[in-house]
Amino acid sequence: MAVTAGEQFFGREDVLGRLLGALGEVEAGGFGIGVAGEPGVGKSALLRRLAEGAESARFTVLSAQGSQSETHLPYASLHQLLGPLLSQAHGLPTQQEQSLLACFGMVEAVDVNPFFTALAVLELLVEASSERPLLVALDDLHWMDRPTTDALAFVARRIADERVVLLCTSRAQSPLLGDDQVVRWIELDGLPTGAAEALLRSRAPDLAPGVRRRVIAHAGGNPLALVEFAAALQSGTDPWTELDTDLPMTTRLERAFAARADELEPTGRTVLDVAALDDGDDLDEVLTAAGLVSGRAVDRTAALAALDLGLLTISGPTYAFRHPLMRSALRHAMSQERRERGHAALASALAAHPERAVWHRANSIPGREESVAAELERSAAEARRRGAFATALTRLERAPALSPDPRDQAARLLGVAELGYELGRFARVEEIKAQVTRLTMRPRDRARLTWLEGAFHDGAASEPADVRRLVDLARRATGQDDTDLAMQLLFGAARRVWWRDPGEAVREEIIGAARAVPLPAGDPRLLAVLGLAEAPELSGPIIDQLNGWPADGGGRADLAVLLGIAAFCAGDFVRAESYLSTAIRELRAEGRLSLLAEALAIRAWAEINLGVFDTARSADEGVRLADETGQQVWAGTARLAVALVDAIGGSWSARHPLLAQAESTALQLPNASSSLLAGAQLVRGVGELGADRPEQAYSELRRVFVPTDPAHQRVQQLWTVSYLAEAAVRSGRRVEAAAQVDAVERLANGTAAVGTAIALEYSRAVLAEDAAAEDLFRTAVTGAAHPFPWHQARAQLAHGSWLRRQRRVTESREPLRAARSAFDALGAKAWAVRADQELRATGERGWQPTTTDRAQLSAQEAQIAELAAQGMSNREIGQRLFLSHRTVGSHLYRIFPKLGITSRQQLAGALGGDVLHAAQSSD
Repeated sequence: MAVTAGEQFFGREDVLGRLLGALGEVEAGGFGIGVAGEPGVGKSALLRRLAEGAESARFTVLSAQGSQSETHLPYASLHQLLGPLLSQAHGLPTQQEQSLLACFGMVEAVDVNPFFTALAVLELLVEASSERPLLVALDDLHWMDRPTTDALAFVARRIADERVVLLCTSRAQSPLLGDDQVVRWIELDGLPTGAAEALLRSRAPDLAPGVRRRVIAHAGGNPLALVEFAAALQSGTDPWTELDTDLPMTTRLERAFAARADELEPTGRTVLDVAALDDGDDLDEVLTAAGLVSGRAVDRTAALAALDLGLLTISGPTYAFRHPLMRSALRHAMSQERRERGHAALASALAAHPERAVWHRANSIPGREESVAAELERSAAEARRRGAFATALTRLERAPALSPDPRDQAARLLGVAELGYELGRFARVEEIKAQVTRLTMRPRDRARLTWLEGAFHDGAASEPADVRRLVDLARRATGQDDTDLAMQLLFGAARRVWWRDPGEAVREEIIGAARAVPLPAGDPRLLAVLGLAEAPELSGPIIDQLNGWPADGGGRADLAVLLGIAAFCAGDFVRAESYLSTAIRELRAEGRLSLLAEALAIRAWAEINLGVFDTARSADEGVRLADETGQQVWAGTARLAVALVDAIGGSWSARHPLLAQAESTALQLPNASSSLLAGAQLVRGVGELGADRPEQAYSELRRVFVPTDPAHQRVQQLWTVSYLAEAAVRSGRRVEAAAQVDAVERLANGTAAVGTAIALEYSRAVLAEDAAAEDLFRTAVTGAAHPFPWHQARAQLAHGSWLRRQRRVTESREPLRAARSAFDALGAKAWAVRADQELRATGERGWQPTTTDRAQLSAQEAQIAELAAQGMSNREIGQRLFLSHRTVGSHLYRIFPKLGITSRQQLAGALGGDVLHAAQSSD
């Protein structure tokens, strides 16, 4: 007995009015709204009314409804939502079009990338909103398949500048589409008492007053419960034993539905039960399967009784349950044997649909069956090929329970955990790890389990014993000729060294184990492990091996990332920037956002260490992508890069929000990440130098060099030491700093790496005795720093200041002028002012800092402006930055007046040299 929309809406006009008012805000930018409430409370009715109101307000409305039976079908709800727009898919960029259509089985594709699919969805929805605002109505979000909700979450995070509203309903507030900054949730409560009484009188006017009061009390204002409980009374069922008020409303309603289904004759009940197990909506498939269960042919007349009882609706060849709870009620009412028979029948009926059939076959087996477990693995691999990673996970999760051999069960559980790691399912991975430890495992699988430890924080929280375990397992893998696994484990061990040094003995074990793997000396995996584990000591040999690789790393993203990591750790930031730019370009094209976020963060620091501070554009993107892919450590690394650029530019505060967030990430790990904390101290030290507080700067920077300090990091000393030396000179700590520079020189082991050479040449000069300083300053200005304006200007400022203190006033002006001009051009305001103060002390006056309109742009706006200035279209920019082309257009609309221009053709002139640099390092 269905409840009409009008009945569910008794007393709800105020809620409707508020939500319709909210829709009117869409012209100021898109947003998400969620409506949460128990089953039957009227969420779907409210959504329908809102859709009708939106259409009256000249919105375009697209809608989809989740289904419990389709939760494991990839992109089922998305196909329902986008049906009216698919004819426009041909206007999408080729990668997006092919990825989207392949998800729906409309074209053949070798691979499907979920991020290109999501970007295609975004483009179609934004395009649909171009003439009229768009309402995306999503009913029963909690029953939508995960690939669909992942794609819609991608959209939800990117509609702030669009005329798009996402409106969803769910039984409880859900994070599926994002946090409360992305979706604003409201709770839909039951009807007021007066409205509940009116509804009950309209449906059961003959109920005695006492019974009516009891129904109202039990229903709690739930419209569906009011009608169903009354129907149970009128059918002669005593509901007060079955519909216990201590039970959740969902359970009470399910029991009421099950009681109604009991009125069906056996064949009709079989049809209904099979439909409850089905994962589609084709009535003929259900009738075929019901016939297999019954042992005789079943036609449509068998379904009519369920139709008459208000349990099913039938429209042409398809069917649906009137309410999702009806399906779950029937499933719960079935015996295990009956469920298995129903699934077996559906598996036979769906022989033409192997991916669906294997799911039912898996659920029809009471025990374990290796052939079905293997078939589920193959089905999961197919789902993964299509980009449906969450669906692949669902299928893989059933396979271990069907595995007769405990070792196969463990191996398949680890496969579930590894895929869960890729999807960011931390709780599930932890649960599986605990489960697997109780099972018999093959040695290789024990190694896989060990690798998973700490995977979500990149091993940044590991103890030395954890690192040694990885090394021991890698040795075993090497002994079994499993080179790939050995290097995977050693890379994991070396990563842990980077984030938190376990000590010299452990580092030597990693190096020894890596050299024992039968690989060429120039293998990128080996170079990355050596760099992460023992970069300063092995910097020279690593750089020698890198000489055998082309600047683009052979054009392969995976190899280029490894080569970039090796070069970065060795201090060859020029080569690191080149390799990582190649990797970033390829990773963008492949839509591999997790690795892209990491590469962006590392490249940002490579460029910062070269003094290239317009890198903030890629660091800012790294923050957004790392957050989106759940990589806290890399998000923290990128945040520190943005904060340091702000410190150089004069936007420094000891309470900088990005700095605070990065430090919080480091300290929330089980063992604080020394790398993140060292980066934070560098940011603080540079910020204090810019604020002309050298004493405080020295205190902040010195922590990186103290072995017992949590912020101590061996490699990062190399690119922090020059700032320590600068702070020391300005605060009277010259002798103490000179001893620290000597220690760093020994650590550097004579490397010719450009980053290390710049830092040490500067430090030697500023800390030198007067008799030796002249030659050392000449080296600092004309040596490794010469191609890099920031570092050369720092050396020139220090040299000019030294000359002035030596009373060589006239000679001091030339390097001081050069430094002031360079700092001014770089936007390093505080350093430009310091150079000018030195010049004023020589008697020179009249300089004014340059002001640029570009400084008004955010990092993302600057990135978009640079790409547009290079001639890229809005669609090309959107494809690169994973934004809609209309969002790019909105940004440019705001950028033009900030730069004082009116067209794209003027961008290059307004941005000046930044465009040339961006084009040269374009990714």
